Amino acid sequence: MTEGNTPVVEGEDALTRLEQEGEIAADYLEGLLDIADLDGDIDMDVEGDRAAVSIVGDSGRDLQKLVGRDGEVLEALQELTRLAVHRETGDRSRLMLDIGGFRARKRAELTELGTKAAQDAKTSGEPVKLRPMTPFERKVVHDAVAAAGLRSESEGEEPQRRVVVLPA
Repeated sequence: MTEGNTPVVEGEDALTRLEQEGEIAADYLEGLLDIADLDGDIDMDVEGDRAAVSIVGDSGRDLQKLVGRDGEVLEALQELTRLAVHRETGDRSRLMLDIGGFRARKRAELTELGTKAAQDAKTSGEPVKLRPMTPFERKVVHDAVAAAGLRSESEGEEPQRRVVVLPA
């Protein structure tokens, strides 16, 4: 079975492939940490259908440099890491990178935002337009809106693409 040009791998093969992506990403990130002379430990996991790699450590200020303003550096590092995985495997990676728990905190905030927007749309009966967001942010909000029992859609062009929560 294929999806686009990428074969869909099921079961244990998919897990092994995602674990391999995590290993490649961890090696790449360890090299970057060494070059930048930053301390951090690498945690790997598989979350759903993607590899998840986190840089954790005690040096919050150092890790904050890797996150950047509103996650801009984190997004760039994630793309570079995905490219490193692609270079090794030949497959496009959907790997998710977190640094110092930034994405985990952001996910909680965005889930709350999506839930509140859904409640506002239910109450007012009007669509609720949110601020422009990254693809990661929009995905989290769409999931929260769906969990609240409403539909949402994205509108606009990058980088001004935003979520609109639709009333029932």
